[in-house]
Amino acid sequence: MRIAVSGSIATDHLMTFPGRFADQFVADQLHTVSLSFLVDQLDVRRGGVAANIAFGMGQLGTRPILVGAAGADFDEYRAWLERHGVDTESVRISDTLHTARFVCTTDADHNQIGSFYTGAMSEARLIELKTVADRVGGLDLVSIGADDPEAMLRHTEECRSRSIPFAADFSQQIARMDGEEIRILLDGATYLFSNEYEKGLIESKTGWSDAEILSRVGHRVTTLGARGVRIERAGEDPIEVGTPDEERKADPTGVGDAFRAGFMSGLAWGVSLERAAQVGCMLATLVIETVGTQEYQLRRGHFMERFTKAYGDEAATEVQGHLA
Repeated sequence: MRIAVSGSIATDHLMTFPGRFADQFVADQLHTVSLSFLVDQLDVRRGGVAANIAFGMGQLGTRPILVGAAGADFDEYRAWLERHGVDTESVRISDTLHTARFVCTTDADHNQIGSFYTGAMSEARLIELKTVADRVGGLDLVSIGADDPEAMLRHTEECRSRSIPFAADFSQQIARMDGEEIRILLDGATYLFSNEYEKGLIESKTGWSDAEILSRVGHRVTTLGARGVRIERAGEDPIEVGTPDEERKADPTGVGDAFRAGFMSGLAWGVSLERAAQVGCMLATLVIETVGTQEYQLRRGHFMERFTKAYGDEAATEVQGHLA
């Protein structure tokens, strides 16, 4: 099964300021702020929803096709992804713009000041999925994640016109989209991904009830945080899967991306929806135990030991052959 993962590709520059931002502001001078913070820590991490998902799928051996736009500074990131099983040949490289970048400073009270530079991400709207499909011999599923809004709309319309199954996954972009855009992006999706809060926001913005949305998508996949995930289909009982026990909680960033990576890898293997969700929850647990969205290591023996403990021998037997 050939799965293309479209969406943002970015790097995060995360800095730590040992003081408090509040101590640096003068109440009657807020209209003319000019500040510089001397930070004592800098972490540069690879990110972007599409790259995070593709990395996870690569770790599971499903060789996803990454679709997005980056800058000429992408070479090192590309090499990293290729080493971890990701096909990056369909990434568009901008001639003039840098790869998208998030720069954030956090103070001792965990307040944050951040900026997001979209950069080359704005050129994702120029990517044609037909070119991607022709290169790899066809596409069985396209995941349309948070990206340049015009790119998301173009990819969705192209999937419909070419009868390519697609997954709608708005995540961070849902806040800036209006109801009409959301209706266009989800209508006809084989899978609709969201977390529990986004689920309510989708219904509020579109004006469609849960039942109406279920009538317009094949599967509604809602992540529930520590409670796991729920998969709904019109006219059928929901499937609910819990999460494995955590060894520690280090950083929740990228957990949703990891779930999607595991779930879609399960689809690529041809296992049941329940098994696919279990793989997604197991991978998400590894990420929450690690600082950074692509810093975890998937050791097959360790993965299967914990997967078996969480979901039982029968589930493990079905999954193990695909990880070998």
